[in-house]
Amino acid sequence: MTHDDPRRPLIGISSYQDDASWSVWNQRASLVPQTYVDAVVRAGGTPVLLPPQPGGAGHLLDALDGLVLAGGPDVDPARYAAAPHPRTGPPHHARDDWEARLLGAALARDLPVLGVCRGMQLLNVELGGTLVQHLPDDSHQLVPARFVRHRVGLADGSRLAEVLGPATEVSCYHHQAVDRLGTGLQATAHSADGTVEGLELTGHRFALGVQWHPETDPDDPRLFQALITASQTAGRTGATHRETTP
Repeated sequence: MTHDDPRRPLIGISSYQDDASWSVWNQRASLVPQTYVDAVVRAGGTPVLLPPQPGGAGHLLDALDGLVLAGGPDVDPARYAAAPHPRTGPPHHARDDWEARLLGAALARDLPVLGVCRGMQLLNVELGGTLVQHLPDDSHQLVPARFVRHRVGLADGSRLAEVLGPATEVSCYHHQAVDRLGTGLQATAHSADGTVEGLELTGHRFALGVQWHPETDPDDPRLFQALITASQTAGRTGATHRETTP
């Protein structure tokens, strides 16, 4: 399969808006780390960036075969009826709202979903769960812009264990974590200190969340490859829908 093969599934990646500089310009931009794009391409998909916008989530998901909810800033604690912790970052309402709509549209269509770090936390929150707003210092986030490497154990019989085996070493960078599980979610990965590192939604074709950053490890594409495999199955139905819908 070549990179211009039309059969490569279209994978939406949630992106965000921030100030950026290039050439002589310093402007507001819609962006996402290149590592997500590379991970989708490497696994056999075609990435489509999805920046926050007022509407159109359902229309977009009708055209896509899978969804990646990317990492980023803290989810607004008001979304799970909690007061903000002193260490919780400022809310990003436009991104929270947009990604919640993307997630809802994807789950309603049974499209494959992979939530990364913040994306896993949003999956939990949108299904009625809560978050620990600040983990002990020097545990899962040591210094700015440097990942923490540690091992996680994966539950027997889980989709994550099927893809990655009983344990794997991962790269983490987070100061929040899943607390109470959302409806239908199972915690299927944990670190040695008991922190939830992976979630799976029962009864769905492929809806996983991981607290680590698999997109940063080009030598281990297994999780993105699993997403692409599930998206190819989903895409056959989606392609028929797109061909028959005016």
